[in-house]
Amino acid sequence: QVQLVESGGGLVQAGGSLRLACAASGRVFVITGMGWYRRAPGKQREVVAGITRGGITNYTDSVKGRFIISRDNVKNTVYLQMNSLKPEDTAVYYCNTNPVPLEAFWGQGTQVTVSS
Repeated sequence: QVQLVESGGGLVQAGGSLRLACAASGRVFVITGMGWYRRAPGKQREVVAGITRGGITNYTDSVKGRFIISRDNVKNTVYLQMNSLKPEDTAVYYCNTNPVPLEAFWGQGTQVTVSS
């Protein structure tokens, strides 16, 4: 059974950085694209960034130039380096398959809070 466990969230001041990690168990990681998603208070979950099995990346416009997604296929881990954080980046961040997230793979997420 596949499990995705997110970590690395926390409280940071505006302009700061955080690095999120998502450790995946099971073989799904190496055969599919992965992505980071977030749900801000009172808003629907949205995709933040995606990375294909071969390493091609894409980002939602609001994080382009600030966030970097990467993956380590040996460690079955996907990362999200978040720089120049803004209060509007405050959300619970999740990883899942991409471009189509699978309901069964949603984990607990990791909370990111950016203070102004």
